[in-house]
This record gives sequence, C-alpha cells and structure tokens, in this order.
Amino acid sequence: MTINLIFKIAAVGILVSILSQVLKHSGRDEQAFLTSFAGLILVLSWVLPYIYDLFSSIKQLFSL
Repeated sequence: MTINLIFKIAAVGILVSILSQVLKHSGRDEQAFLTSFAGLILVLSWVLPYIYDLFSSIKQLFSL
C-alpha cells in the first residue's frame, strides 16, 4: 500500500463530504445519498485488492 492511496482516499472523503453537505442544504437529499454511495464504492474498489492480498497471505501463513 502506498501513501498515494491514502491521499486519494482522503481526497475522495473530503470531496464527498463537501458535495453531500451542499446537496443536503439545497434540498436534494437523494442525490447527496447517491454521492456518498458512489464515493464508498470508489474507495472500496481501490481497497478491495489489498484486502484480498491480506486474506491470501493469512491463509498462506496458516496453510489453510
């Protein structure tokens, strides 16, 4: 895992929170939810390979 991934996740978090707040205050709660959901899916798509590598290395460590 590189430091760039952490900065990307932080940037997405900041952008999603700002967009969500702006959309909520303008009365578009559904779009604010979809924005938050899209940010979550984006970050999960970045982190999922690292989680898979973690579980595979744990499996190899205990030779299951």
